[in-house]
Amino acid sequence: MAEARGWRRTHYCGELRPSDEGSAVVLMGWVHRRRDHGGLIFIDLRDRSGLVQIVFHPDNPGAYRAADEARSEYVLGVAGTVRMRPEGRVNPNIPTGEVEVIPREVKILNASRTPPFYIPNGSDADETVRLKYRYLDLRRPEMQRNIVLRHRIVKAVRDFFDSHGFYEIETPMLIRSTPEGARDYLVPSRVNPGRFYALPQSPQLFKQLLMVAGFDRYMQIARCFRDEDLRADRQPEFTQIDVEMSFVEPDDVISLAEEMLSTVFKQTIGAELSAPFPRLTYDEAMLRYGSDKPDIRFGMEISDLTDIVRGSGFRVFSSAAASGARVRGFAVPGGGRLGRRELDELSAKAVDLGAGGLVWLAIERGGARSPVAKHLSVEEVSAISACTGAGEGDLVLIVAAPEKTGAAVTGALRLDVGHRLGLAAPGFHFCWVTDFPLFEFSEEENRLVAVHHPFTAPADADVPTVLDHSARTEDLLRVRAKAYDLVLNGTEIGGGSMRNHDRRVQQGVLRALQIGPEEAAERFGFLLDALEYGAPPHGGIAFGLDRLLTYMTGSSSMRDVIAFPKTSSAGCLLTGAPAPVARAQLEELKIRTSVEDRDAG
Repeated sequence: MAEARGWRRTHYCGELRPSDEGSAVVLMGWVHRRRDHGGLIFIDLRDRSGLVQIVFHPDNPGAYRAADEARSEYVLGVAGTVRMRPEGRVNPNIPTGEVEVIPREVKILNASRTPPFYIPNGSDADETVRLKYRYLDLRRPEMQRNIVLRHRIVKAVRDFFDSHGFYEIETPMLIRSTPEGARDYLVPSRVNPGRFYALPQSPQLFKQLLMVAGFDRYMQIARCFRDEDLRADRQPEFTQIDVEMSFVEPDDVISLAEEMLSTVFKQTIGAELSAPFPRLTYDEAMLRYGSDKPDIRFGMEISDLTDIVRGSGFRVFSSAAASGARVRGFAVPGGGRLGRRELDELSAKAVDLGAGGLVWLAIERGGARSPVAKHLSVEEVSAISACTGAGEGDLVLIVAAPEKTGAAVTGALRLDVGHRLGLAAPGFHFCWVTDFPLFEFSEEENRLVAVHHPFTAPADADVPTVLDHSARTEDLLRVRAKAYDLVLNGTEIGGGSMRNHDRRVQQGVLRALQIGPEEAAERFGFLLDALEYGAPPHGGIAFGLDRLLTYMTGSSSMRDVIAFPKTSSAGCLLTGAPAPVARAQLEELKIRTSVEDRDAG
């Protein structure tokens, strides 16, 4: 192995252009590909900027021997001269495709074992292998582009907020556990045996305290942690763009968010967003799309058909209408071409989601084809077609169920069919969902819980209900929140709200959540006290950076935009975390685990 002493890199591999012809250069990088043409040896040398072709000729035996010895992922230093590629050998697929380097001297700086997967096509490898050897996976050009784009997006976000008068302020990573939602990751304190810190699920309380402190405009690229059951789009540790502002209303936060995203998308990926984004109330979203995360890339809006079929001869519909359930349906453009197998799959999905079944109508000239067509009058079919906007060749899917179930089922079927038929329009389609309920009832906990978090402010008109000690559950379920979520292509990527800056209102919200005065003082006393010292009206928003990047890069997995992600079971295949720790460490922390007790038994 050679040392790089005395050598200084002059250029990155991917920077070389025809203007560098004749220049003496020193390059350092990895062997991306090696091709032996029985006389000439060609090596594509790669670094983080890209790659360039190095041409080795037997006339230079020292350099040629190094090239003959080098293999995939060897680390090379190359001193040579840039020249134009011969006519007919230009590679238009890479930025350096018009030039190549003729080496004067080559140093093998380090050898490499044969990688567990071929790095130029590493995406074909099993993901568990890629995660175990993440440092190799990160060498792949597409992964490098993702991580570099992440850097540029974060920089653009910081620059935007700085230009709008925001300060980036770090909030603590070791905080008090205030469980209300997802589970906390707990950190034991050695100097306070039996006591624990928590890792923050968000900087929520501290950014509110910064508003009380008068900083007025805060932002942070914040690391957050949630110990929850994972899904494909979740990580136990994640990053969010966290924002808080004083003396604002929801429109101020929403407008600023749209301006920030429009600026960042244009600067980093050249995408023009169409702002202002559409806004839907929560009730509208549930009625029209069956979801509070509506995917507006395709139409197929859901219609309420209850009044049309209230007196129908088809008893499934008429009985549902009479019992207070809803009959809802939507048209699938061109869906009449779906086969019986696919319709059976959709019916089975509807049943799995809680509906009694699924009714389908294939609209044809002069009527409809359906197993239930004989039970529906011509007038009913015509009215259903008109209400849903269905025409000849389209399919209408209908579900009769209680309102909440019917919304969930039709919403899920709409997404299934939309993706099944490839109806989603390309590009970035944002929308806001506003006016959420402040509370929802948890059957599991047998009490009201916050839809967003317990520091969200109620709508002005609903404040008296929150302050009413005798308010009934059904009254509290009608309270609206000053909350707003931002949805991109059917995925929530941001959420925020106005906060409670009046202690009385905050205590009313906690009381509705069955958090009594003593428990509230124990868990949130520091915030409640702060609200009595001139807390300004304030609100904010947080964006999931990892999720946003997944869309901006066109990645299929959030793990492809995080340098060192966890698996779906919250493990790190690279380091083996989480892992047991030495007994001495546990003893020092005064911790004894049930696993130890079980093993001892």
